[in-house]
Amino acid sequence: MSTGFSSSSCRFADYFVVCGLDTESGLEPDELSGENFEQSPLRRTFKSKVLAHYPDNVEWNPFDQDAVGMLCMPKGLSFRTQTDIREPQFHSFIITREDGSRTYGFALTFFEEVTSKQICSAMQTLYHMHNAEQYDILHTPPTPRSPEDHRLTPQQLHAAPSISRLQRFNSYDISRDTLYVSKCICLITPMAFANACRKVLEQLHQAVTSPQPPPLPLESYVYNVLYEVPLPPAGRSLKFSGVYGPVLCQRPSTIELPLFDFPLQEVFELLGLENVLQLFTCALLEIQILLYSQHYQRLMTVAESITALMFPFQWQHVYVPILPASLLHFLDAPVPYLMGLHSNGQDDRTKLELPQEANLCFVDIDNHFIELPEDLPQFPNKLEFIQEISEVLLAFGMSPEANPQCSEVQSKIRGFRSGDMSSDKRNGNLAGSPLNSYLLRENQTIARLQALVKRTGVSLEKLDVKEDTSTNKDSKVQCDEDEMKMHQLNIRVREVFANRFTQMFSDYEVFVIQPSQDKESWFSNRDQMQNFDKASFLSDQPEPYLPFLSRFLETQMFASFIDSKILCHDDEDKEHTLRVFDSRVDKIRMLNVRTPTLRTSMYQKCTNIDEAEKAIEMRLCKIDHTALHPHLLDMKIGQGRYEPGFFPRLQSDVLSTGPTSNKWAKRSAPAQWRRRDRQKQHTEHLYLDNDQREKNEAKISQKWPLCADDVIWSQSLRSSDPEKYIQEARNLGTTLRQPKLSNLSPSVIAQTNWKFVEGLLKECRNKTKRMLVEKMGREAVELGHGEVSITGVEENTLIASLCDLLERIWSHGLQVKQGKSALWSHLLHYQESKEKRDATPAGLGPPGIIHDTERRKSDAGCAMPPLKVSLIQDMRHIQNISEIKTDVGKARAWVRLSMEKKLLSRHLKQLLSDHELTKKLYKRYAFLRCDDEKEQFLYHLLSFNAVDYFCFTNVFTTIMIPYHVVIIPSKKLGGSMFTANPWVCVSGELAETGVLQVPKNTLEITFECQNLGKLTTIQMGHDNSGLYAKWLVECVMVRNGITGHTYKFPCGRWLGKGVDDGSLERILVGELVTNTENEERMCRTPPMQQSPGMMRRFVTISPNSKPKLNTGQIQEGVGEAINGIVKHFHKPEKERGSLTLLLCGEYGLVWALEQVFQHGFKSPRLFKNVFIWDFLEKSQVYFESAEQSQMTQDENWQMRVRHFCHFMRAINSTPRNIGKDGKFQMLVCLGARDHLLHHWIALLAECPITAQMYEDTALLKDHSLVNSLIRVLQTLQEFNITLEASLVKGIGI
Repeated sequence: MSTGFSSSSCRFADYFVVCGLDTESGLEPDELSGENFEQSPLRRTFKSKVLAHYPDNVEWNPFDQDAVGMLCMPKGLSFRTQTDIREPQFHSFIITREDGSRTYGFALTFFEEVTSKQICSAMQTLYHMHNAEQYDILHTPPTPRSPEDHRLTPQQLHAAPSISRLQRFNSYDISRDTLYVSKCICLITPMAFANACRKVLEQLHQAVTSPQPPPLPLESYVYNVLYEVPLPPAGRSLKFSGVYGPVLCQRPSTIELPLFDFPLQEVFELLGLENVLQLFTCALLEIQILLYSQHYQRLMTVAESITALMFPFQWQHVYVPILPASLLHFLDAPVPYLMGLHSNGQDDRTKLELPQEANLCFVDIDNHFIELPEDLPQFPNKLEFIQEISEVLLAFGMSPEANPQCSEVQSKIRGFRSGDMSSDKRNGNLAGSPLNSYLLRENQTIARLQALVKRTGVSLEKLDVKEDTSTNKDSKVQCDEDEMKMHQLNIRVREVFANRFTQMFSDYEVFVIQPSQDKESWFSNRDQMQNFDKASFLSDQPEPYLPFLSRFLETQMFASFIDSKILCHDDEDKEHTLRVFDSRVDKIRMLNVRTPTLRTSMYQKCTNIDEAEKAIEMRLCKIDHTALHPHLLDMKIGQGRYEPGFFPRLQSDVLSTGPTSNKWAKRSAPAQWRRRDRQKQHTEHLYLDNDQREKNEAKISQKWPLCADDVIWSQSLRSSDPEKYIQEARNLGTTLRQPKLSNLSPSVIAQTNWKFVEGLLKECRNKTKRMLVEKMGREAVELGHGEVSITGVEENTLIASLCDLLERIWSHGLQVKQGKSALWSHLLHYQESKEKRDATPAGLGPPGIIHDTERRKSDAGCAMPPLKVSLIQDMRHIQNISEIKTDVGKARAWVRLSMEKKLLSRHLKQLLSDHELTKKLYKRYAFLRCDDEKEQFLYHLLSFNAVDYFCFTNVFTTIMIPYHVVIIPSKKLGGSMFTANPWVCVSGELAETGVLQVPKNTLEITFECQNLGKLTTIQMGHDNSGLYAKWLVECVMVRNGITGHTYKFPCGRWLGKGVDDGSLERILVGELVTNTENEERMCRTPPMQQSPGMMRRFVTISPNSKPKLNTGQIQEGVGEAINGIVKHFHKPEKERGSLTLLLCGEYGLVWALEQVFQHGFKSPRLFKNVFIWDFLEKSQVYFESAEQSQMTQDENWQMRVRHFCHFMRAINSTPRNIGKDGKFQMLVCLGARDHLLHHWIALLAECPITAQMYEDTALLKDHSLVNSLIRVLQTLQEFNITLEASLVKGIGI
């Protein structure tokens, strides 16, 4: 039965492998390693072979010869002479098999003398050829023939400076040099016990190099580790014998963090704490990560450490910590990956050609340096987090900064922890200040700690310096001091990291959306379903966390984690990581009983470090199991001998099968027990993402998974229910997590690229759908996701991830990489070729603008023709923004601008219509050259035209933007006789312009100013000069010259003395005009500011007459207006629209109260308009006289009267020339701001003036209606209303 687990093994190791030079096949150059032949032969790589592996095969882990060969010696064979350094090198690697499970490899590479005469003479011949070529190139005299003379003389060297020193020293002379070649011994194991494997291999190597032969033949030790050493059970430790000494390994229990046996100390010393945290953030956000080092073990250590620190989350994408040279084309993968690339000793990063860097985190491990993508959000509580980890590092005598001399420092510090010094009075150290020690004074690297400590604010006095366990428990601890310290530091740092997630997601279960339907239908609709209430979760989070969390919640690792939570209801089902995490979350919730879901940004330190550390110490003090000792095997006489200095071919007959019977084999005999144990072993401890992947493939479609035909998943269904579904989920779509390490024929590479194309298209479909559902909300509600509101942060996150997807599409299959942004590079090529073509005399108008046939259709009534659609013009706008410095930034700004203009699909279609250019820039297999997929991709992007984005305007708030204003006078009464000088002042959500004079002959003005944001109001007026200073204005139009957004500010009133309400200036409230383009627009979200119900209710009124509404309609109108304001304040601050629209716009509060006061208003004369303001002024006169005559009224009444009269006087004495309706608007706005409207309505309803000026049927005379109006207005009291400056200019209240 296939379980998909990494192994059925209960054995410590599955295989022992030997790789190296096959003398029979001779020297074969390794073309796949991409080595150039200009290098001297000693620096070239040659093919290595798997020379032997024992046993031949085990059923649960078939031997993968190609993968093991590539990863044991990723650069192939290397040769050295006696002058070179030939130290043995250890490295580990990982093989991810077809079913997603993992096996670990541990390899020791060393050099052996070449005894084969043919190989030595072949190397000599290669040198002759190489030197001859070099001299030809340098035009020097031909090579001397005799082998002794083939080295250069000093004169020749002087004449040929371009032959590097390296090549001089790398020469080989068969008569005087000894040739050495690399060989590798390797253990393939089901679990990553790195330290134990390293010891086993080093002792085996020592056995063949030491002058004394080992006590037993090598076969005995290899046999022992393969067949007689079991895996330690969970929570236990095991001791077994190496050639020269005991080897220990210990395994965490089911309630501890999973097994991790790589030194975190090395990662912090190589990169420094700040860089580690940045790299960790990139990994959590599933950004492409490329590690770069000349040490294979460093690549593996950094990759494994970063993925282990993510607990409880697991990396879900391509994971290749050591990328063999033959798979370099895999860097072209347009998917998130974590890969390690061997630097081959090249320090120059600039020579490294990477297909895409727009969203790449590049980590140069050896140079302690990291390149980050733009706009990387900060990890929550970063400073406190750094401080907490610093304290752990300082307690171990480590600097939190990168430590270039870490290897030398390590040797000095070894066996040394600041705790030893602090408690050692003989050294004259005071225990109170542990770091003020000999250690600090002697070691310049650590001396820099003092400065750093001051910066991070860690108090040295309170620093928890642990006493070294090895001093007081010498008799007990069985492993050496270094290993003990590694375990202690590892667990402390890991607990601090794990605690961050436990705190951040302590109430995550509340937000998990459990499926209402059965599992079958849940799976079939998986990509439409939300499994986590992101909006509610984010609304609970402290503001500074949002940029990081909103992106993290979109990752596949988070989705998979939540899926596994949904699928595993009871503890039995849960895999190890989820069970451990949930138990920790429960503990936190018990501690915080009073405020279970209240989120604070208070930093909670990790409290369970000591407990975790004790568990490890206990296991290492008291060894639970000891394996059988190695013993003599049944070998023929003469077998097992070998030459010192050479690792022999072992006797395969004795190593091919295990013991038929021993104590351990008997104990593990029942298959059922064995199966249960191995399932436990995996679910509990092979934490490194396979088991979770196993379980969590369900969220496949949200982040598209990439599949390749050479990656086939095990199709077998499991017996237990959740596992069956997980298996099905996996079959829905498969993810290429590991490139297959063999058969690299062109057809396989083409097949892989084809899968990339399909995957990119799928991701595009899911992203556009997700963005639309978020934006439109309504559709999400219909799908049963509750009321969805999209926050500004979340929208930015989605758009940033769309930009990232576009970059990955544009960098897939690039011929030559230019600049960091593939999209911007393509746009620049297009701009260049277009401008060349337009430079010909035939091209009319500004270059790049599409002429009138392409012009957008405009609204019939609009006096301002829309901007021409021009891809090049939009690029120029971005190029003119000095704030954007990088290509990646320019590409993102261009995408945002195109989305805001609803032109993204159209622009990209135009860009890709230049087929010649696309052919020149892209390889045949590139996404952009697959016509069908490209069409579908553009179609998906077209759906963004259905919604309004302000993703450019809201982000680039400080840039200069040209605005064009047109005043449209009434057609009925032509403004041609108008003599006064008009002016306008435009206000938006971000700023206002100040007064701008408008030429009266054109009534148009264009000006440039800092981004005003979405426009809200225009103040407009004139100076009342000349003979005819009366002006009837229909509306004002304003257009943003970059985004093309056009706003209409309706007026329909006179400006002039003695006409209408005598106003010389008005405040107009604007609304965005939408372009109705049938062919491109599908639908539009209803505008935010007004209630659709109100629109329908009042359309029946004939437009010419003033609407006469009945009391029911008026009440409804007031209710709708107040409702709009209440809803406005219930939205998060960043999402609120314009409050001015809700107060003064169409069907706003001012309009609603106008209807109240106009109902039943007596009109005395036919031709004289009486305004509400006249009634209010008369009431004011009455109140003032009543106050003076000291009519007996209560204090409350007097207070209200005083307020009312004070506001009336202030508005009447304003220097502004606003008419009576403008004054009424101002009074309503101020009354709303100061929560006085309901008091004033009560006052006016009781006022005798109302009796005179209103008919008996008037709303103001109906007590019950007035009371309900007062109650509705009282709801505004809880809101803090801030008025736009334009509404209250000139009023000093």
